[in-house]
Amino acid sequence: MRTLITFVAAVLFSAGACAAEISGPQPTLPTAPLVIDTARGPAQFTVEMATSWPQQEAGLMFRKSLAPNAGMLFDFGKETETAFWMKNTLIPLDMLFIKANGTVARVAANAKPLSEESIPSYEPVRAVLEIAGGRAAQLGIKAGDKVRAAVFGNMK
Repeated sequence: MRTLITFVAAVLFSAGACAAEISGPQPTLPTAPLVIDTARGPAQFTVEMATSWPQQEAGLMFRKSLAPNAGMLFDFGKETETAFWMKNTLIPLDMLFIKANGTVARVAANAKPLSEESIPSYEPVRAVLEIAGGRAAQLGIKAGDKVRAAVFGNMK
């Protein structure tokens, strides 16, 4: 039992230490094209690919701006329930929770900068796309729309 408590304490301490180390924006990550098929037509983006835990943990923290057709795609590699927050994120973001088949499950619009409020997926998702706050409404992006990207195996 003591070993288990020590292990849990070590994991929690190391996770806290990693989070404390994020003090500025991460370098720009490799990018990929992404298209969202909406009722208004296709919306094209160039997104940074956050595929590792350190990249996903830092996300768009400390960024002061985000181009209208840019974003960051958090690819978990498999479907999982998840939740995000806006700690150390300076700009409002729209979060699109996306199923493994590329279907938008949920849009969390205009997440409040610097908030530590949890923003859950409410169901298992393969990825989360963060774009500039208000962009989903401008482009008519809604739950049920299809996202085309290499990670979903449906990019034309």
